[in-house]
Amino acid sequence: MKRLGILLSGRGSNFEAIADNVAAGKIPAEIAVVISNRPEARGLEVARQRGLNAVCIPSKGMEREAYDRLLIEELKKNRVDLICLAGFMRLLSAMFVREFPLRILNIHPSLLPAFPGLDAQHQALEHGVKISGCTVHFVDENLDAGPIIVQAAVPVLNDDTVETLSARILKEEHRIYTEAINIVLSGKFRIEGRRVILED
Repeated sequence: MKRLGILLSGRGSNFEAIADNVAAGKIPAEIAVVISNRPEARGLEVARQRGLNAVCIPSKGMEREAYDRLLIEELKKNRVDLICLAGFMRLLSAMFVREFPLRILNIHPSLLPAFPGLDAQHQALEHGVKISGCTVHFVDENLDAGPIIVQAAVPVLNDDTVETLSARILKEEHRIYTEAINIVLSGKFRIEGRRVILED
């Protein structure tokens, strides 16, 4: 059974969707550990309520590589096969990424490469796009830049606010994150340049 490690900083709604799908047998894996860099993260509490192994490694005041070494240690201790970032609000160091090549996934609330970084939904509305969405990608050493596994498009409506657009995108996030995890766990893909090619 493959083992997932979830990293989160906040409410962890993508984590909950993953945990629901693991429990329902829709993801052939178990959640080995849920780690947060913030003690007050609601996702940690949710993980504990579900009886999962929930660990807080506070990041406040720590420099990046020192913190990432603690993360690597915890993930290795729990024999994690695949790392899923679920609203983890820290940039991971190149050292961390090299430790887990093609084994770190992130979800981002835009159609990358449009609107990387923070407040993607606000950026989309400001820019006046007609379609936004979400992207699950491999994490590489650059921000929101690794090869793309799955994307979903979400129309932007005339009366959308950041909140209404975010809510519609979030529904798609919950769906495609599971799809992407299953693709990666199956190993039925190859990467050519930047393209993730799915194999039958």
